[in-house]
Amino acid sequence: MPRSIENAPTHHTAYGYRNVPPMAKQTSPGFSFMWRRVKGSFIRPDIPPGHNIAEEIALRNYVDLKEQQTLTWLGHSAFLLKLQGRTILLDPWLTDTASPLPVGPKRFVPPGISIQNLPPIDVLVISHSHYDHLDVSTLKNLADKDKIQVLVPLGLKGFLKDLGYQHPQELDWQQSASVHGLNFTSLPAIHFSNRGLNDHNETLWCSWVMESNHQSVFYAGDTAYSETLFNNIREKIGPVNTAIVPIGAYEPAGVMMPVHTTPEQGLQVGIDLGARNIVACHWGTIELSDEPHFEPPVRFLAHAQKLDLAKDSAWVMKIGETRLLHHKL
Repeated sequence: MPRSIENAPTHHTAYGYRNVPPMAKQTSPGFSFMWRRVKGSFIRPDIPPGHNIAEEIALRNYVDLKEQQTLTWLGHSAFLLKLQGRTILLDPWLTDTASPLPVGPKRFVPPGISIQNLPPIDVLVISHSHYDHLDVSTLKNLADKDKIQVLVPLGLKGFLKDLGYQHPQELDWQQSASVHGLNFTSLPAIHFSNRGLNDHNETLWCSWVMESNHQSVFYAGDTAYSETLFNNIREKIGPVNTAIVPIGAYEPAGVMMPVHTTPEQGLQVGIDLGARNIVACHWGTIELSDEPHFEPPVRFLAHAQKLDLAKDSAWVMKIGETRLLHHKL
């Protein structure tokens, strides 16, 4: 049943939502692309030394810095963010398969911290409905669902309620919420949503900025690149301390780049936002596309060097690594 969109924002449609600015025309992935993903789920690549940290070491390092403002990469797009003594969990996919079926994209590196060893979560933040960002198995197994504050884009509140979360809030683009003294703002991204064949773009997708007295952290979720979009976001929120940006899932270009960034484009998102630190994610954990598994960070760091960015401004973290966040300038 179509809904009335009279006086609604331009990204609302009668049946859901759309990108503003619009995404580029996308090539159909076709059978061969999908077959490569199925095969890839059974083939574990050789993991480079130092790509991830043993969980017991990751936990020790996290605990050692527990009183600080920190960022911990759990793998793919999942992070723990510590701001003002509060623990924020971003897009947690911490199980084996990012699919409604047992056959599908499969994790080839364990999460930096497993579900049962996560610290108590104060705020859960979700960017969109895709299985590698909104994972039912992970969400079902998080402790204290009656206490966790949840922030989701429009259309996902009921989904989280059905999983047992008692405090979900839906935000439209440009809307903000104050939670535990922190400010969270939902912002645009160029992507799409679905969990099945018949729910295309029925729920919203977004990026987020999370702000405390001493930090401003942008989290892109999944997005394609648009100079207009990210410069507009900077005009709205000002420069950020840290930008977490996707750098993987970009080949073949016709299929992937209308909805994802290349490593160079991901870096540019952080530059457009005036970020002091630009953190790479959405790589090194699962095979979603055709580029070599460990190519994205090489291109990301090479482009940072080419642009002569400040030393250590482009972060390629190890899975399980915890780093201190710099205070606002």
